[in-house]
Amino acid sequence: MTNDQKKSKAETKPAESKKPKPKKQVKVSASLQKIIDQIAKLSVIELADLVKALEDKFGITAAAPVAVAAPAAGEAADKPEEKAEYQVVLTDAGANKIGVIKALREINQDLGLKEAKDLAESAPKEIGTFKKEVAEDAKKKLVAAGAQVDLK
Repeated sequence: MTNDQKKSKAETKPAESKKPKPKKQVKVSASLQKIIDQIAKLSVIELADLVKALEDKFGITAAAPVAVAAPAAGEAADKPEEKAEYQVVLTDAGANKIGVIKALREINQDLGLKEAKDLAESAPKEIGTFKKEVAEDAKKKLVAAGAQVDLK
């Protein structure tokens, strides 16, 4: 195929145009069309001033509306959301520090004896952040050992 044949073949292909689809025109009255035409002629600064003036005049904001999900019919609107994770905070080791140290090492098996002892003696101190079930289990173990614990 010669260059002339390639050119003629390319010329016969329909050109694909990437024109945007025309927007649907909304029918407005003549007075509204005049206002729209005047607004179209404004500069960006003038438009910003216009928006501010309209917000002040009508007590509104030009922010986009945000959809708010309504609670399901069976749920109470006042019910706070439950956390997925809780911080376990040792507030006081109590009199039975040895039991608390054992419980700390059982909860966090990475702790050595010295680290667990230091943690128990430096109360109030955060032990860690755990999922709800694990945090409640840790609290039960520490309270059983004589410690005071808060879940946050």
